[in-house]
Amino acid sequence: MAFECCKNAKVDSSSHLVQSVDRLLGEQVEVESRRDKENSAFESEIENLEFESLKPTSEFRPKRGTLTLYNAKSLPVDEALLNYSRSITDLPPALISEILNCLEPKELGIVSCVSKSIYRLASEHHVWKEFYSERWGQPVVRTPLGLGYLDEKTWKELFVEREFRSKTFLGRYSIDNLYGHTEAVRTVFLLASKKLIFTSGYESIVRMWDMEEGLAIASSRPLGCTIRAVAADTKLLIAGGTDGFIHGWRAKEGLSYLFDLKGSQNQNTEFRLWEHEGPITCLALDLTRIYSGSWDMTVRVWDRLLLKCLKVLRHSDWVWSLVPHDTTVASVSGSDVYVWDSDNGSQIAFVSNVHVGDIYSLARSHTGKLLFTGGEDGAIHMFEIINHCGESNLHQVATWIPHSGPVYSLSFEFPWLVSASSDGKLSLIDVRKLLKPSRHAAPGNPKRSNGSYQKNVEPPQRMLHWFGSNLFSVDIGSDRVVCGGEEGVVRVWNFSQALEIEQRSRALRGLRLENRMRRRKLQIGMNGKGGCAEQCSVAAKNFVNGDRNDVWHNKRGVSSKLKA
Repeated sequence: MAFECCKNAKVDSSSHLVQSVDRLLGEQVEVESRRDKENSAFESEIENLEFESLKPTSEFRPKRGTLTLYNAKSLPVDEALLNYSRSITDLPPALISEILNCLEPKELGIVSCVSKSIYRLASEHHVWKEFYSERWGQPVVRTPLGLGYLDEKTWKELFVEREFRSKTFLGRYSIDNLYGHTEAVRTVFLLASKKLIFTSGYESIVRMWDMEEGLAIASSRPLGCTIRAVAADTKLLIAGGTDGFIHGWRAKEGLSYLFDLKGSQNQNTEFRLWEHEGPITCLALDLTRIYSGSWDMTVRVWDRLLLKCLKVLRHSDWVWSLVPHDTTVASVSGSDVYVWDSDNGSQIAFVSNVHVGDIYSLARSHTGKLLFTGGEDGAIHMFEIINHCGESNLHQVATWIPHSGPVYSLSFEFPWLVSASSDGKLSLIDVRKLLKPSRHAAPGNPKRSNGSYQKNVEPPQRMLHWFGSNLFSVDIGSDRVVCGGEEGVVRVWNFSQALEIEQRSRALRGLRLENRMRRRKLQIGMNGKGGCAEQCSVAAKNFVNGDRNDVWHNKRGVSSKLKA
């Protein structure tokens, strides 16, 4: 290690070298003087560390292995080096932000335990918003779910709460049965932000349910044909029929349940679109567009304000399902998977013969990078959309075969993929272990090894059994799973009970930890006040009453054995 003196120090210009062998580490310390021009960088460091008041003259003590700078004071080398130590908080805020931006949520939580300043920086960092949006999209209302809280939650609190909720799907649940349909239910849709459920099927009536109470709110008049698809947001509700039309309802202002399904037909609140030449099998909405797929082998993109068809995406077989994201839309036709640019109608990616037989269901992550397909062969495939040099490709990541019959419906809510099959079962699959653990790569992308997909993945973490067969549609929310099938009954698996139990257990664990820490502090305080005399007196008592203590310990051992 080189040490240079500042200009004010009067040191002979002739260079000299002093060496010493450290008794512990055996390192050599070299001290040599250099020219004045090479000392400017070190002088600035000396000034920053408030050493300008010292006018040091150098003295080396080989026996101690220390280099001394003294005027009226003498500092050992180790103590001088301590003055140069800095923490991460001394770095520029922009650099700290970049460092924290490279961490995963768990790593960021660990780092926040270092100090109060780091905790404040880590808790208020903008990366928590990215974590939340990557997994669940933008929250509709950033307010706490419980009563009694008036302050708006931070992004970290929202993330922790949602991550905590996602673990409840492995806990207890209750089943609510929604009765009202007289024939098979072909489609269900869960609007979690408004706690509403929309269902329809062979009886051609769209029904609206209260998710919390499990009660029917309203039902439409018969639409004249089987309804195979329903989609909704807070502004629009649409249903697709086998006659090739799209029937829509606009939300009414001041109506607590958004849509007036019971009222008479009104051009201001209802509309119907005709352009498909076959039954409509799938529907989807975004902020500006309506997407519809049909057995006429097309996907049509509509302007939701003008109600005009903008693009027609032609396929080679019947279209069974579609999922839009941003400016792209993924669709399945026959046994093939397509990804389209919804702005210009061009095909971005294509994979053929994905399943043995037709692909009936499709789901997509909120980032748009992950696709899940369910087919006639009972298998579920996971794909990653890879963009490279302006081209997009679909890379197969994993495969599950949880069902013995066709997979009719898929729904994804991070990290859970839920599937419904003709075998009367629902499977819950946690995909977290397949995602990349590092943010140096694209967030939310799955892990790959040597370009091959993972055939040997974990089986579904949970299987939910229906009471009959042929489950046609499923949807998942933050703590609910909704499914409809051939029986004509809509079933809701409610996992909020598991959430309440886990919250109580967490509160009890917190109290136990707090009490343990309080007892430890009291014990440390008592030990500090006691002193040596008290310890000697205790030792003397123990020596005098040694036989009595031995008897007591023996009795205690016998009683503990009896209890065991």
